[in-house]
Amino acid sequence: MSSQTWWYVTRASGLVSWALVSAAVIWGLAVSTRVMAGPPTPAWLLDLHRFLGGLALTFTGIHLAALAADGYTDFGVADLLVPFRSTWRPVAVAWGVVALYLLLAIELTSLAQRRLPRWLWRRVHASSFVLFVLATVHGFAAGSEAGNPAMRWFALASMTVVLFLLLYRSLVPRNAAAAAARARAGGAARGATAAGERRPRQRPPAAGARARSGRPEGAGARPQARARPVAGRPQGSSAPGDRTLVRTVAPTDVLPPPWHDRGRGGPPP
Repeated sequence: MSSQTWWYVTRASGLVSWALVSAAVIWGLAVSTRVMAGPPTPAWLLDLHRFLGGLALTFTGIHLAALAADGYTDFGVADLLVPFRSTWRPVAVAWGVVALYLLLAIELTSLAQRRLPRWLWRRVHASSFVLFVLATVHGFAAGSEAGNPAMRWFALASMTVVLFLLLYRSLVPRNAAAAAARARAGGAARGATAAGERRPRQRPPAAGARARSGRPEGAGARPQARARPVAGRPQGSSAPGDRTLVRTVAPTDVLPPPWHDRGRGGPPP
């Protein structure tokens, strides 16, 4: 295999890896800001984001293997893994070495996300923006396609989308949270009003219903005193010095009902 073949593989794999990193960052921002779909986030969107990151790491490995196999630049393992160790454009290569470590950290913590603290995973994952910038700088500083108009337009478009999504994510959640709180408060008030309107009004039972049920009127109320007439004296008459026997009677006591409850036959004889 000629040296030019490895050079083409190096250039192609580097460009594809940079494009995949850009796509993974943009897709992750789109998922986190929920511009792709409303809550809850579909699982396939998250799976595609992880797939783009893993594919970018795969093509980065191909890029490093092609550089080591290419005899034109004569890269060694230390030149590819240690910043500023290369004798060919050390600063430009150093950007790519740092980007490689960031990509490894992001992918490894994503695989072990369930075993890591949430705050640690979020902070490491936030470095993907730094990875995007470093990969872009490395591509223009070390790559031979820096003067290609297609590469420039792609870089400009991807950076514009990333900046827009970052601004959107930093501004929208506050307004969205306030709107959600107002919506919840309004919904609770409307629910309480509707529940009050649906609740039937309780009316006291009629006298006839109480009579039919066998429950005397005023059952459950406070017992009242009822005077019993003295034998041999007409009802309602009294004399000075007489003592009237008063007994406290509860409505539920078994007593003969008064004469006006016995029907329409008039007072007892």
